[in-house]
Amino acid sequence: MNKLNVTHAAVGVIQRGDGAVLLGERPIGKPWAGYWEFPGGKVEVNETPIQALVRELREELGITVKSHSPWLTRTFDYPEKLDAKGRLESAAKIVKLHFFIVTQWDGEPQGLENQTLSWQTPEKLTVSPMLPANAPILSALGLPQVYAITNLHELGETMFFARLKTALNGGLRMMQIREKQLSAEDFLEFSRKVISMAEPYGAKVFLNSANLLEESTLLSLGATGLHLTSNDLMRAQQKPANILCGASCHNRQDLAQAEILGLDYVLLSPVHATQSHAEVTPLGWKNFAKLIQGYSLPVYALGGMQLADLHEAKQNGAHGVAMLRGVWR
Repeated sequence: MNKLNVTHAAVGVIQRGDGAVLLGERPIGKPWAGYWEFPGGKVEVNETPIQALVRELREELGITVKSHSPWLTRTFDYPEKLDAKGRLESAAKIVKLHFFIVTQWDGEPQGLENQTLSWQTPEKLTVSPMLPANAPILSALGLPQVYAITNLHELGETMFFARLKTALNGGLRMMQIREKQLSAEDFLEFSRKVISMAEPYGAKVFLNSANLLEESTLLSLGATGLHLTSNDLMRAQQKPANILCGASCHNRQDLAQAEILGLDYVLLSPVHATQSHAEVTPLGWKNFAKLIQGYSLPVYALGGMQLADLHEAKQNGAHGVAMLRGVWR
């Protein structure tokens, strides 16, 4: 890709405490008028993406950014667009979008460029159409920031289900069933119980590919999606259709493969030393951030994580944290 032909833009996902995000409708007179988008704009010469973000949100909305964290970076090929009379409205171009999550700001957002504003829940939009480059971002925003991995092996059935109930009541909305020690029959029975408990809460449940014999099993159980081991990730030829799919990653090669397949998220580990993989050298936050800089998929930090690590994880570019033990304590 010729860097000279790429336009860089900074985009702000302005997020309230209830999870709603701010969208704006492009006004008449601008290309793609009537389409909804996240606020932001072009990164100017000698300007960093974060500098552009702060400037654009001040100019577009009249707000001052107080707290932000780096998120996804996605490249999009905007097609040539014609107006109703067949005239060229906007030329084809390649845009590299640097997304930031903005959680604190001064001032009340206003449409200073004649754009209509609306607070929207990512999974239940009431406005459309979305600008093409921004539509996939809504799916990523629908992923919770805390991801639990089942730990039946250490806790035992009685204690595990008691703590699962507590976690669900406390707000847990995403988990992976990974119990490699179980037989196929026992895994199915355990999965049915977990999914049954999670369903009333609307919690997403993924099955680990090491336990799954057939994809049809996942669908029959009513699971949300599939989580690929790193070995299964590298063998995969395409993303499974009609379900969400994530993968375990440990290095740049794994991350690249997940990106090629267009997965919905990845786990990157280990960030810190862990009890279950004591022999593995941890990445540390510096290497973690370096590996996912400019990455296009939501990344969960895994390995020695606690709920208290969520803020630091997000400051290093993570979507959230994943926990095998910390979430059940």
